[in-house]
Amino acid sequence: MTIDNTWWKDSTIYQIWPASYKDSNGDGVGDIPGIISTLDYLKDLGVDIIWLSPMYDSPQDDMGYDISDYQNIYPKYGTLEDMQNLIDGCHERDMKIICDLVINHTSSQHAWFKESRSSKTNAKRDWYIWKKPRYDESGNRLPPNNWMSHFSGSAWEFDELTQEYYLKLFAISQPDLNWENKEVRDAIYDTALKFWFDRGVDGFRIDTAGMYSKDQAFPDAPIVFPDQYYQPSGLYTNNGPRIHEFHKEMYKKVTSKYDVMTVGEVGHCSREQALKYVSASEKEMNMMFLFDVVEVGCSTGDRFRYKGWELKDFKKAVENQCQFIEGTDAWSTVFIENHDQARSVSRFGNPQYREKSAKLLSLLQASLTGTLFIYQGQEIGMTNLPASWSIDEYKDINTINYYKQFVEKYGKDADFDIKEKKLMNIISQVARDHARSPVQWDSTAYGGFSTGKPWTRVNDNFKEINVKSQLNDSNSVLNFWRESLKVRKEYKDLFIHGEFKILDFDNTKSFTFIKESHKDSQKAYVVLNFSTDSVEFSKLIDGSYKLVHSNVEDVKEDVLSPYEGRIYIVD
Repeated sequence: MTIDNTWWKDSTIYQIWPASYKDSNGDGVGDIPGIISTLDYLKDLGVDIIWLSPMYDSPQDDMGYDISDYQNIYPKYGTLEDMQNLIDGCHERDMKIICDLVINHTSSQHAWFKESRSSKTNAKRDWYIWKKPRYDESGNRLPPNNWMSHFSGSAWEFDELTQEYYLKLFAISQPDLNWENKEVRDAIYDTALKFWFDRGVDGFRIDTAGMYSKDQAFPDAPIVFPDQYYQPSGLYTNNGPRIHEFHKEMYKKVTSKYDVMTVGEVGHCSREQALKYVSASEKEMNMMFLFDVVEVGCSTGDRFRYKGWELKDFKKAVENQCQFIEGTDAWSTVFIENHDQARSVSRFGNPQYREKSAKLLSLLQASLTGTLFIYQGQEIGMTNLPASWSIDEYKDINTINYYKQFVEKYGKDADFDIKEKKLMNIISQVARDHARSPVQWDSTAYGGFSTGKPWTRVNDNFKEINVKSQLNDSNSVLNFWRESLKVRKEYKDLFIHGEFKILDFDNTKSFTFIKESHKDSQKAYVVLNFSTDSVEFSKLIDGSYKLVHSNVEDVKEDVLSPYEGRIYIVD
């Protein structure tokens, strides 16, 4: 078989989070037949590849990122036959499909973990990470170290049966696998990768791809947040001592034998470290997600310690994601939304200029270097949940755990109401829940997502923002995205493969950059007004300007209206 390593570079990838995408049977939960019913819509939008978030069998404590069986489908989503129909349906339309690969941890309901926790002498005991307790001077039992879970509290859970702790960097029901054990790695390769490649899946988005190798000394993490005991463990759990060895092994044993793509969720690392993951010569992964853009304004260890952002911060984050591959054989990704992030139009746009700022972000995304990822509902400008909603409407384990811990810590304070209001304001801006409300297909009950009551509440604005109302509206956000994707591919040497250079870094209102091709002297000139003011437009490079895309009909030569954006080709 000839391995073609280029198709994924020029592709547009659309992420589907199945629970909230499209329900076909009225039970209020999205499903695979619902996805199949929309394949023609996605093809018409300009999508080349679908990324399907976890559809595996799972107790759903973390919405499928807690897998109990890698080779079966969560029953509410459908059957193995439905999944095969989806794979085949994509291929029949000349689209490809990738799935989520969640192999840092399993569900505590996975057969492997049930065996592992059954006794200290079980053959699978060291398939997970077990440690003895430690004790303070008063004899109180403590976890093995001070590592903090990404979902609040300790990263360790005490197991009464065997009187030891297991590591769970995420939820209590998500025990970390012990990648130091070769048997574990081989079992993962067979059950989670080969099984699906042989069924026709075209690749994987690799969840928490930098976390498999832990520092085996398991030392205490440094104090980052002085007001709490448990601390972020990234120093000892991200980009660990054997992480590249593990990825090279996975590539050599499995992925290199198929014509597939891989994109790793790494999140945070240096340029040097990033290139080790995605340089083609390293033979690990094809590309990676870095969180510079989506986490602007947030603490890397705690998304709810949010301070807001300035345009210069945003520019620097975009620059980091575009430029780290320049002069190398590595590849990058372009994204501003996913299932773990707030809606981009609420986060980086402006509600007063909702449609216009949604189009502005489309212009930005379509012009950046790398493989473009779009998240469900982004193409119609879906927004964050209303700020008026109470905490009771939030379903995400990350949000719920954080809020509970907050109440435990501050609930008796005299000024708790003020503190809670401040936290709810932050939750309304950056919680993961905002990406997880049902897709708004039309203006009927429940936004056309389901005929039954959805598992989570539909955003109140579904009558204003939905697919059906935008399909035949030439000025809609949806049709603007269609055009953006066409322009991106028409000038792919500039937008997908070109070099990125900011021209107005210190400007606090506008974002101007150029894209240069390696093949000729032609340039793309992109100017975006991220403010509510009209700003002066002046051409910062010489040449003949041709306007190829804009989010306003009446372009005034010397001024940019609020949230106006333009793309020129300059010869």
